[in-house]
Amino acid sequence: MDAVKECLRNVPKEARELYLNDAVPYLDGPLSPLQFYRDWIGPNKPCVIRNAFSDWPALSKWNPTYLREKVGSKVISVAVTPNGYADAVNGDRFVMPEERQMTFSSLLDIVEGKVKCSGVFYVQKQCSNLTEELPELTGDVQTHIPWMSEALGKQPDAVNFWLGEESAVTSMHKDHYENLYCVISGQKDFILLPPTDRPFTPYELYQPATYRQKEDGNFEIVDEEDTTKVPWIPLDPLNPDFDRYPSYRLAKPLLCTVKAGEMLYLPSLWFHHVRQSHGCIAVNFWYDMEYDIKYNYFQLVESLTNVVGSLWN
Repeated sequence: MDAVKECLRNVPKEARELYLNDAVPYLDGPLSPLQFYRDWIGPNKPCVIRNAFSDWPALSKWNPTYLREKVGSKVISVAVTPNGYADAVNGDRFVMPEERQMTFSSLLDIVEGKVKCSGVFYVQKQCSNLTEELPELTGDVQTHIPWMSEALGKQPDAVNFWLGEESAVTSMHKDHYENLYCVISGQKDFILLPPTDRPFTPYELYQPATYRQKEDGNFEIVDEEDTTKVPWIPLDPLNPDFDRYPSYRLAKPLLCTVKAGEMLYLPSLWFHHVRQSHGCIAVNFWYDMEYDIKYNYFQLVESLTNVVGSLWN
């Protein structure tokens, strides 16, 4: 078992020595599809791309006045939580947000402080909500990124719209997508961990539950019935509990700020934690990853990590 632990400690060390960057690089513009695939998708490395969507009308148009005019009466799905943490661990539960249907104007009233409400509100429904719930806005952006679609030989599975309060936080997790994250206004702050740091990243199993706001304005946690436990990362990278998760001391997170007009390429299987400025608006494109040998190797590392437990001692 000690030999396996030593091998798992060496995986991220070798990755950093061989190909990973010490910081997330910034590119001055998009590359050709072939070059982008060779330099970033193939090696599974993140980067921030400037001037990648400078021709989008959304960059100048998407302010509260325009959005009220264009989609103010549209009913959208909004995640509501007591603390800003949707889809996150709370005690011994994995708690999902209350999904509330409300008009876009009602949401803007809350974000702009015109209406006071208990709870934190965040448009974060990841089911291609831009094209499904807000198709009126698609003329201000692209519904796919041509050079990425050509590089991957496919269209995105989903195009998502994000808007919320500063208190809304996305807990650490990974996705099985090649993700292009475009900030329209405000900024997003990412904490990133490569897949090779999986041996240092704790997972535990949790009973799934949902927040529900009561008549008095307080929130209760309601267990989901007839469901299996959910594996999730309990660690908060902003304040890691090293006593409980000592292996995380060996992790090497990358910090990255994505500002308006910038695009983050977030490769598949990278762990990420996200914060935002108040009222930040973003659009992201999810392209399904290739389930190739890299995925197989990741599954192997994950399985071995689950077997050996902590690598700290």
